[in-house]
Amino acid sequence: MRIYKTKWFHRWAAREGLTSRELRVAVAELEQGLCDVLGGYVYKKRVALPGRGKRGGARTLVAFRRGSSAFFIYGYPKNERANITNRELEALRLLAKELLGYSEPQLMTAIKAGELFEVEDDGKA
Repeated sequence: MRIYKTKWFHRWAAREGLTSRELRVAVAELEQGLCDVLGGYVYKKRVALPGRGKRGGARTLVAFRRGSSAFFIYGYPKNERANITNRELEALRLLAKELLGYSEPQLMTAIKAGELFEVEDDGKA
């Protein structure tokens, strides 16, 4: 399973203190079905923020295809907003379709351009 973050999500996760390990754990839970299905390959996954746990944590939106790849595309602290709008969800579904359709050369181009970041396996997840 290859895991990526969009540029926006990468910056947001760094501000919130989310680590690669936490993101890998979130994807493992996605593979087990421990998430909310929003349709169009978009899933909502709750994650713990450092020092706050899942209850005081965040929600992440992930473009995900089981056994293939996961793209963290959006995140927000639970205390800042309850949900995304239908219009935002439609846009995220389009983005998910595009990202999940990327070929290996397209992925490498996006990584080199700084638009995507691969979540590295630190061996601790």
